[in-house]
Amino acid sequence: MIAAEDVALVLLAAGQSTRFPGGNKLEAEFLAQPVGLHVVTALEAVPFLARFVVTDGTKLHFAACEVIHNDAPEIGMAHSVKLGVARAAQTEAKAVLIALADMPRVTATHIYRLFDAVEGDDAVVTSSDGVNPCPPAVFGRGRFGFLQSLKGDQGARDLVRAGRHVVTSPAELIDIDTPEDLERLMQLVHAPERRG
Repeated sequence: MIAAEDVALVLLAAGQSTRFPGGNKLEAEFLAQPVGLHVVTALEAVPFLARFVVTDGTKLHFAACEVIHNDAPEIGMAHSVKLGVARAAQTEAKAVLIALADMPRVTATHIYRLFDAVEGDDAVVTSSDGVNPCPPAVFGRGRFGFLQSLKGDQGARDLVRAGRHVVTSPAELIDIDTPEDLERLMQLVHAPERRG
């Protein structure tokens, strides 16, 4: 178990939205708020040691987060992870929570369940829908060096698969990559913005 006060949040918000024609998916409207700000709102009461958001210049304002600019998002998500973890390593954080800004249904309750499953500096605790592990995930300080050595988008997959998995509802782990993903989520929650 780890206290929230010992964890740095690293929120990844630098995707290129290549499968979301017509704009940045994080700026798309969902339940009267941009997609990319839902996680920030959901976690605003969690007393993290520090909050960092890695972004490539979206217009969104990530309240209470230190912004880290990723000037090369095209080289993959690992670069954003490296930037965020490198900054977190400069703090007294005993772990990082890596979350994605395109997962608007994540709850603080689930994040606390992840924290409850953390054991030691080498901990790897990830979310799961019961089949596949995915973010959000907690990495103990002993894993910071490995995370800073990643390349591309797939470097941490084996580590995540071998880690501890905390199962939650698949609906909580929906991520938005395409307009169709967003439309399905709007239908699921009966969002007033839905087009169908």
